[in-house]
Amino acid sequence: MECIRVAHVSKRYGEVVVLDNLSFDIPCQERYSLLGPNGAGKSTTMKILAGLAKPDSGEVKIMGWDPESLEAKRVLGYLPEDALPYRNLSVRENLEYIASLRELSDGEYMVETLLDRLGLRQYERVQAGKLSRGNLQKLAIALAIIHSPKVLLLDEPLNYLDIPTQEEVISLLKEMNSTFLISTHIMSIALRLTDNVILMSHGRIIWRGSISELKLLGKENEPIESVVARMMRGAG
Repeated sequence: MECIRVAHVSKRYGEVVVLDNLSFDIPCQERYSLLGPNGAGKSTTMKILAGLAKPDSGEVKIMGWDPESLEAKRVLGYLPEDALPYRNLSVRENLEYIASLRELSDGEYMVETLLDRLGLRQYERVQAGKLSRGNLQKLAIALAIIHSPKVLLLDEPLNYLDIPTQEEVISLLKEMNSTFLISTHIMSIALRLTDNVILMSHGRIIWRGSISELKLLGKENEPIESVVARMMRGAG
């Protein structure tokens, strides 16, 4: 079954074409990275999948539902590139509010677990608006995954995080049994968290396949980052 479906999606802002007849499917429980340079259309794609923006044309489905539907919202977790939790609520209040909103039977357990796993325990009574950018990102990740979503959209999930926290987040995400789409422009993140790659440039897909297949496109001893850069230049 396809958990994510994007069919002939186009989007423009004024005269700027952001997405140009974009199409791809992601089977359930697969892990994909959406890889491309800044301005490739990755974040716009994620916003459309999350139901926060509408395409000018084309169709998008999350497990068969429209992204704006209540059914899709129940199964979806979304981390935007610059997430903003409720700034006037404390870390704990943010987590408890979302757990209550989603009517989680294990809400209390998930709140306590994420406070500990993401190193937020010492900040649990601090207002989100007073957190450092790194701790704000940790809280945003917790809010995106607290309901163990079946489909998880992560836009640059390791932004602002120090190395130990990056490793804990990677470990936490690898434990999840979700369908992943991770938007990034950093190849190492794709290598650590996903098995498949969709390469984007100028709002179009220029290549799709497994990371193993991508490595085979390189010359002898050529780093995979060099392979991707060469493909991006060719698509320019």
